[in-house]
Amino acid sequence: MRTEPLHAPPRNRRARTRVIAASAVAVALGASGFYIANASAAETVVSGRLQAEAYSAQSGARTENTGDADGGKNVGWLASGDWLRYDNVQIGATVQARIASDNIAGGSVELRLGSTTGTLLATIPVAKTGGWQKWVTKTATIKTPPTGNQTLVALMKSTQKSDFVNLNWFTLGGAPATTAPATPATTKATTPATTPATTAVPTTGTGAGTGAGWVDVDQAKWAAQLAEFNAMSFRPITNNPVRVAEFNASCTVSHSKTDDPIVFPNLPGASHMHSFLGNNITDAATTTDTLLKNTGSSCKPLDDHSAYWIPTLYENGQAVEPHGVTVYYGSRLPDTTKTVPFPQGFRMIVGDAKRQIDTPEGASGQFWCAGAGGEVGRSADGNWPVCAKTAELTFQLTFPDCWDGVHLDSPDHKSHVGGADGNGKCSGKYPVAIPSLSFVIGYPTSGSAAGFKLASGNASSMHGDAFFAWEDAALGHRVKDCIVQKAKCNTNGTF
Repeated sequence: MRTEPLHAPPRNRRARTRVIAASAVAVALGASGFYIANASAAETVVSGRLQAEAYSAQSGARTENTGDADGGKNVGWLASGDWLRYDNVQIGATVQARIASDNIAGGSVELRLGSTTGTLLATIPVAKTGGWQKWVTKTATIKTPPTGNQTLVALMKSTQKSDFVNLNWFTLGGAPATTAPATPATTKATTPATTPATTAVPTTGTGAGTGAGWVDVDQAKWAAQLAEFNAMSFRPITNNPVRVAEFNASCTVSHSKTDDPIVFPNLPGASHMHSFLGNNITDAATTTDTLLKNTGSSCKPLDDHSAYWIPTLYENGQAVEPHGVTVYYGSRLPDTTKTVPFPQGFRMIVGDAKRQIDTPEGASGQFWCAGAGGEVGRSADGNWPVCAKTAELTFQLTFPDCWDGVHLDSPDHKSHVGGADGNGKCSGKYPVAIPSLSFVIGYPTSGSAAGFKLASGNASSMHGDAFFAWEDAALGHRVKDCIVQKAKCNTNGTF
């Protein structure tokens, strides 16, 4: 396995920073009509090239400043089984790839239609070029090019496990599509003399979206769920609990798959590897109905049929699954009394799988060390903590706690939720207070100078998905008793 210094670009090349909307595969169109994706001011735009880093999804990819003549970025650290996916492209009879390699074993880049197991269109051979920044152009022919807009997957293949190829750009020999895809400290308090008086009513935001990717809540079913919630009595507070709005689901990993039923519904194998928690049948075909009908789960309580997932973590090429994930449901709002349960089938994502930047010590969104001794150093690349042997690698993901009241999902799986306003209230586009969800993820490892790798890439790409399917009564009582009353509850929903 090569080390980071061997993979760095030439020292005399100035570092470049690009802030790009990752979902925009086609940022500019060249005179020939080909995609010129994710171009930057520090990069020479060449008509007809699809930049390798302009993927819509990937597994195992990282980007770096390139030493190639046109500047910009290249995709590196690619090993056998890694892949890059490009949406809305047209493919001609002749394709090219700009590659570099310093691994004598070599391999190939397979161009496949639709998924990693789709029709093989062409194979581009990879041999050692003399260095990770020694670039050559390879050409392949497609006997029967597909017509129309296509999804193209570049799949890395090699007989060994080490990184073996860098990719800078492709030419696909076809005309473009005209559109791009959417992409605590706690204190004790006196129990109030009366329980909070609150009645939730259906509320909608002011910025409702429409069109592809927006999934509307069934307002009749939602009104019925709210009516049941409003009719519930408060459980009397006993045992003098800590007055924090909180309950939880205690989870372990159920299974791992290259599926994502939120981002890639009904497209098995289209995602990077995910570690799934909760409902034990979650796959690309998962729906609200399949979650509710299946009672098997790796989370407690068993009233929670929801599915949660995160990218799989790798250490020295081996998957390291969390020994446990606590899924907290709470509230960060000063007034918790207006919080309502999630509607059935609600889903959302936090984090960004396409965010591939360095995470040095002190950067936001850090993995950290929990336990005695804490962090004792950093990985060789500076992006990961090294923990004391008495501590373990940990991460926390926190989701927004306000909702538009209209949609179960949105095209980017984020735009239907948002944060509170400056007064700590859910208002404007997001007027409905929902439980603030957090994943606290503990990994049974302390790490080392070698660091780690997520299935989605760098540490900065850490993200989480949630697809909710609680039994209405179980979720409703927990929201009312634990969040609305602001009393810390356990996994069973009791004080």
